[in-house]
Amino acid sequence: MIDRVDSLVFGKRLRHLRRSRDLTLDQLGELVGKQASFLSLIENGKREARLSLIEDLARALEVSSGELLATEPPTRRARLEVELERAQEDPLYQELSLPLLRASRQVPHEFLEHVVGLFEALKAQSREQAATPEGARAANARLRAEMRARDNYFGEIELAATQALRSTGYEGGAVAESTLTSLVAHYGFTLHRVQDLPVSVDSVADLEHRRIYVHQRNTLPTRAARSVVLQTLGHFALGHGDPKDFGEFLRQRVEANYFSGAVLAPQRPAVELLTAARRKGDISAEDLKEVFYISYEMAAHRLTNLATHHLGLAVHFLRTDDEGVIWKAYENDGVPFPTDSAGMIEGQRACRKWGTRQAFGSHDKFAEYAQYTETPAGEFWCSTYLEADMATPEAVTIGCRTEDARYFRGHETTYRMVSHCPEGECCRRPPSDVTARWRGRVWPAARVHSYVLATLPAGAYAGVDLSEVYDFLDRQS
Repeated sequence: MIDRVDSLVFGKRLRHLRRSRDLTLDQLGELVGKQASFLSLIENGKREARLSLIEDLARALEVSSGELLATEPPTRRARLEVELERAQEDPLYQELSLPLLRASRQVPHEFLEHVVGLFEALKAQSREQAATPEGARAANARLRAEMRARDNYFGEIELAATQALRSTGYEGGAVAESTLTSLVAHYGFTLHRVQDLPVSVDSVADLEHRRIYVHQRNTLPTRAARSVVLQTLGHFALGHGDPKDFGEFLRQRVEANYFSGAVLAPQRPAVELLTAARRKGDISAEDLKEVFYISYEMAAHRLTNLATHHLGLAVHFLRTDDEGVIWKAYENDGVPFPTDSAGMIEGQRACRKWGTRQAFGSHDKFAEYAQYTETPAGEFWCSTYLEADMATPEAVTIGCRTEDARYFRGHETTYRMVSHCPEGECCRRPPSDVTARWRGRVWPAARVHSYVLATLPAGAYAGVDLSEVYDFLDRQS
């Protein structure tokens, strides 16, 4: 069975073969019983030829049907003509509002080279622009919408993690270091800790020598290293290729992180632990952290993966710095996160009345801080953990609607706040009496953050200095 014929390429091949046999359209038309005008439409890619006509044309031109149906244009010139026509059909080209350019025989070959080359450069520039902060925000918003629709549960990745663990003989409980070593070997790699790994990467996989390089323990503690190694393996377990754009890069990173969490806190024992805790009203990310030897952030992420699908609990998660700037966020419980005009949450500032901000003023910063917050979207409960061992402390928060709080540790808290953000008079919009008092009487000098001025590096691996990575691999080879 013949696949759908590319009309443009077929037309170029037909014209090339006809002219090589010194036939006019009228002469070829007489041989196959068709009008010259009809054959001209086919040669110009405006009509498709039926199979019976293709066979008649092949006999008339004394070639096989296969030669006539080959998918490559017959000459370099023909290829440029096809590329020019397709370029002019591209919405990106049409945005230029240029008049139609016909590739007649009078148009020089070099002219076509220039036009096609310029359009390829325009497409490349457009792809790079898609990796700007604006493009990144849009890609992130699309991915978050999908995660919300799926309740942040990816069954196919859970299955991949289960199969990976099964290959090592894993029998349950926390994943031992020997299990991770076996898993690395299962995917055909060896693990190497090095001192001079480029600072722009967490790990480097040398596909030629089948080595995975990670930082030494003095810069990457064991708990973090386990996660990094599994994130790297996740790309291979999930069949990732080179990302074509920032959106695909972001998706691959999220999927690899999910795989890492699903291996380190396997679905079956994690759900058993959470189900038992739900019955006692004692669900906590802290228990996942301790039982499975993972970071609190990974434990909180893992809780969002499993809470809705297995426990029927809608939840929210966010990570903020000490100024309330949101770095990561997820919700399917309707909590009113602040967003920009593109729907982006990251980079926005959480309300100062929320638990993720209040925790920094808690009298015991090393204990989890819980509170109830009344918002325009209803009342929510949350528990916040401060990662105080970081150079700049950050907060990881997990929460839910008040009616579900009884299942979580810390639901007995008496701390309550009222937030009118993001639309009411609160943080984003100060109260009218305060505004009237100070409008025109203050000039704050904002602290400029590096992330505001930085641009997202172009390339397949955003944020990675590939020259530095390649130099590193040369030193290791």
